[in-house]
Parts: sequence; structure tokens; C-alpha cells
Amino acid sequence: MSGSGVDPVPCVRVPVERGEETRQALADRGLLAGDREIEVDDGRIYLPVTDAAAVPAEFAVVERDPETRRQHRTPADILGYEPTYERLGRVIVVDEDDPERARELADALVESDIPCETVVNRASKVRGEYRVRDWEVLAGDGTETVHREYGHEFRLDIAEVYFSPRLATERHRVVEQVAAGERAFDMFAGVGPFAVPMAARGAEVVACDLNPRAVEYLRENARRNSVEARLTAVEGDVREAAREYEGWADRVVMNLPHTASDFLDTAVALAGESCTLHVYDIQHEDDPFGPATEALRAAAGDEYAVTVETEHVVRSYAPHEVNVCLDARLERV
Repeated sequence: MSGSGVDPVPCVRVPVERGEETRQALADRGLLAGDREIEVDDGRIYLPVTDAAAVPAEFAVVERDPETRRQHRTPADILGYEPTYERLGRVIVVDEDDPERARELADALVESDIPCETVVNRASKVRGEYRVRDWEVLAGDGTETVHREYGHEFRLDIAEVYFSPRLATERHRVVEQVAAGERAFDMFAGVGPFAVPMAARGAEVVACDLNPRAVEYLRENARRNSVEARLTAVEGDVREAAREYEGWADRVVMNLPHTASDFLDTAVALAGESCTLHVYDIQHEDDPFGPATEALRAAAGDEYAVTVETEHVVRSYAPHEVNVCLDARLERV
């Protein structure tokens, strides 16, 4: 114990290899104590928390006296207001229509203590069959980065592939349902944020994407996370790729919310005797789950009994529109 804090504080103690996923879980609950340093000692990591009673029972809590954290200089300290931005590794994404304000924000991000190599501004909407967008580079000179999420690393280039850090918690929610030995098919895999963690949990995973660059990164990310032996990456139209895996899957992930319903026949064809489908959709808030449920039942027909196990709102998408997920169980009749 360093003894330089004012008083001992409760700390969650976990093995070092579980450090990042635990830090993320505590951060999602707002429990990390920002005024004390995270410490590593004898193969264990100690994460200071604000309320020991609110820590999930799965974690061990001990008293410790970590160093007082040096106050980092934030963009808000420089700008005088709290800006909005996203981080993917050391690439920071802003969304500003005013060029002068965008430049001011980029300068503040670079000047702050936030780890940053590149600042980019969104220059177009997501478009095309690869779901990519244009970027204006405000600082730095590259759009490739390594993003870390729940203990896994993903190399990607945001100019060449689609990736949303906002969906980290949702991806983790799904992955936590996966058991070792399952056979999982990720229909729109991108660089692997669903597929890689599912393989890490011991599932046999087939991951498909239409974008050749996404599949290149997917294969690299499987190697980076030591799951290449359990992950098969397939480039091409999933409707064609799925023909080799009909009746194979215990679990299917369909994260293509605008058009996933167009692929439900393929998802049903992939299903084995019993299969869980994670179907993402974007609908009006007045009936967010009805259209996907109806479309899934129509695709299943008389072949499967469909049970919707979870109706989950992922996030707001646009005024009066929400991004949702149905976790549905298919049982062959």
C-alpha cells in the first residue's frame, strides 16, 4: 500500500488479466473513484470504488490506500464547456458542423491530457453497402487505431470499416449469454466486436462480412486476441455464405438494424434444432418491437416455434426512433 492517500478506500481486487473488463463494468455502473490511482501488485489489480455496497457480489472488495490521482487537464478545462466526442483507441471523433468550433475542439483535445494521436470530424453520414463515412482529419494524419473493449483489442480503420464504440455495453450484454461449446454465426461481423469475444468464451464462431477490409481486420483481430482457432472469417454476401452452414447454429447475431429483416430467412436457415437469434432493428418508439417480431415469426413459419425472450432498447437513434434488439428463441417443431 502506498500510504499517500488521505484515508483508505474500498478497492475491487481482481487478477490483472481481468482488469480491463472489470474496470469497464465498474465504469458502466459509475463506481470508479476518479481521485485515486489504479494499482497493480503481485499479479492483482486494485480498482478504487466510490461505494463498496454497490459493487456486484462477484467481486472481492478490500481496503487500500492508493496514490491520490493527479488531476488531468481535460478539454472542458481548456474550453470552458463540456464538449461531446468519442474515443476509439487514440483516435478521437467529433461531430461539429461549424468548422471554427471543430478546429477549436480539436486543439483542446490535443492540448489536454487525453491520450490522442488523431482528431477527426464526421464529414458525411454512414453510406453504401460497407456502411462507411467520410472524415475530416483535424489533427494527426491517420484513421487507423487499436480500440480496447472489455479486455479485447480491435485494430480498425474508421475510414474503411464501420465501428461504433457506443455499442460496447450492448455487445457485452449479448456476449455474456454465450457458453463454451456453442456454435455462433455472426452475419454482419465487421472487425469482430461480437465474434471475437464470443470465441474467447469458448464458442465456435463463423463470422461473415461483405467488406473485404473488415474481414482482413477481423482475421487480424482474431489473431490479436488468440481466438483464431475457434473463429472462421468469411468474406462475401451472407446469403451465399450461409448455404454451407444450414442447420448449424446455436446462436445467430444480426446487427444490421436498418435491413436485418431482409435476412431473416437466412437466419432461420442457419438455425439448428434450437437457436437464439439476436435481431437488431430501428423502429418508431410507438411500436419498437412489433415489426421485427412479426417478420421473424413469418420467416420461421411452421418450422420453428418462436419465443421472444428479451425486448431490449439499445439506444435512441433519431427523434421518436429507437435502436432495439430482440433476443428470440427458435425451437424446431
